[in-house]
Amino acid sequence: MAIVKTIRGCEPKFGKNCFLADNAVVVGEVTMGENCTVWFNAVVRGDVHSITIGNNTNIQDGAIIHCTYQKAKTLIGSNVSIAHNAIVHGCTIEDNVLVGMGAIIMDDALVGSGSVIAAGAIILPGTKVEAGSIYAGVPAKKVKDVGDEMKAVIVRTAHNYPMYAEWYK
Repeated sequence: MAIVKTIRGCEPKFGKNCFLADNAVVVGEVTMGENCTVWFNAVVRGDVHSITIGNNTNIQDGAIIHCTYQKAKTLIGSNVSIAHNAIVHGCTIEDNVLVGMGAIIMDDALVGSGSVIAAGAIILPGTKVEAGSIYAGVPAKKVKDVGDEMKAVIVRTAHNYPMYAEWYK
């Protein structure tokens, strides 16, 4: 059973039909929308600031979602896929975004809607990722615009994760 803890009087809140894997951790001031999934070894830790997650967002295996005490909360939109072992920290991710495996998004960054953060990319603090763009590298820079094929991948990935969760229920 997933670890869900109240911290400093703040209890996580979940929308309808959310799935938490057996060893997922969700603590503190976390508000999650409907049809969200948090997978194995993923941590959503709202102990030092708030974390708000929209609808139909998936946080895949080993991902870490956190924030910075009294400085940077974390906002994640709807239809967002945060891939395996990614770190999302004290930033804003708008709707319909794909964060690749092992990517890191740091404090006060803003990832615009319809964007892709490539696997292994590091988005430095305060970076503004242009909507509809692909950022890659260390530090991450824009490499191109999101095309129709990648738009389909963003949609398909976000929509598949609630289906995968049904297999575990």
